[in-house]
Amino acid sequence: PQVLSTRNDIRDCSTDPPYLPPTATNTTARLAVLRGIMRTHGVHAYITPSTDAHMNEYISERDARLGWLTGFTGSAGTAVVTQDKAALWTDSRYWTQAERELDCNWELQRTTSIESIGMWILRAVPAEGIVSLDPFLFSIDTWNSYSRALHGSGQTLLPLETNLVDQAWGDQRPLPSSNEIYSLPAEFTGSSWQEKVAVIRQRMEQHVRRPTAVLLSGLEETAWLFNLRGDDIPYNPVFYSYTLLTNTTISLFVEGSRLSAAARESLRSGCPGPLCVELQEYGQVSAHLRTYTQGNVTVWLGTEYTTYGLYSIIPQEKLLEENYSPVMTAKAVKNAHEQKMLRAAHVRDAVAVIQYLLWLEKTVPQGQVDEFSGAQHIDALRWAQEHSHGPSFQSISASG
Repeated sequence: PQVLSTRNDIRDCSTDPPYLPPTATNTTARLAVLRGIMRTHGVHAYITPSTDAHMNEYISERDARLGWLTGFTGSAGTAVVTQDKAALWTDSRYWTQAERELDCNWELQRTTSIESIGMWILRAVPAEGIVSLDPFLFSIDTWNSYSRALHGSGQTLLPLETNLVDQAWGDQRPLPSSNEIYSLPAEFTGSSWQEKVAVIRQRMEQHVRRPTAVLLSGLEETAWLFNLRGDDIPYNPVFYSYTLLTNTTISLFVEGSRLSAAARESLRSGCPGPLCVELQEYGQVSAHLRTYTQGNVTVWLGTEYTTYGLYSIIPQEKLLEENYSPVMTAKAVKNAHEQKMLRAAHVRDAVAVIQYLLWLEKTVPQGQVDEFSGAQHIDALRWAQEHSHGPSFQSISASG
């Protein structure tokens, strides 16, 4: 009979001692610290997602809490830690990767449904237990799903504004980006930020509910509205920010010291007046929103990009919820100039791809190209094109 070869690149927790590949991360100390913090807060289970406070698909190193806690570096997953158990949920793209990166402290759950996470928590946590999470890392929908999953169990779902993984990570956690936030030149935008603000304010006036403010949490919303760009997240030209746009004021929550002189000048050109952008500290958005919603106001937001943490600050009767904010829907419709720019970018990219195909044709027969060097080469060809700021995601390169 054929002998099955045993894989040595994935963990085997059934042996004594367990076998761990060199790619696995030892998480024993990290879990011990987190569990100590959980005890301090009286928490029986703590949920950690792979997202950040803006519901981004791509995140910065500083926001890679799931990766630090578990060792798992895939882009999607959820971890739950109790006093004696730890489990990771991820989808089929990442099962092999997870078996390479997790140590034997972790159970791998081959599903992503919140129902299955809820069932696991119900079994692992005592009847009167407290299940906690950071409400600024979960969408409104996801919070509601957890709430339903635990409903009637006797367990309490408790939002904690202190992130317990951040506390455990301590001063080893990467620092926030300090790179410059810059203005996108007018030749690329087709309309000034003042014109865009006027359009959004017009939509507010025309809405049947007559909202007094629009809250923007999606990073691309603020970047688009003010014609600003940054590089806080790999492959994404955005920067950490929130915006509260009212009929008469504009509050931009951002680390102001990072704005280039030209960007700052552009934002302050309308001061004083309704087109004056007031710069506020990034971390002040919750406090500002709390104060603002004490008045006779209605806040319009898009639920797809707003966390439960911000959403829960606004009284229900003062909320106007739609899937997407008016900025997200306006951004989706490109003006004639933007369309022209898009086409030109695609032509430049096509040149790089054609150069690459020609290079492959010549060099592959010589046996010198593998998937990695091929990906590096097409990146270099794209960088050589005018206006290139790099790829929009890491090249996915495969042959055969």
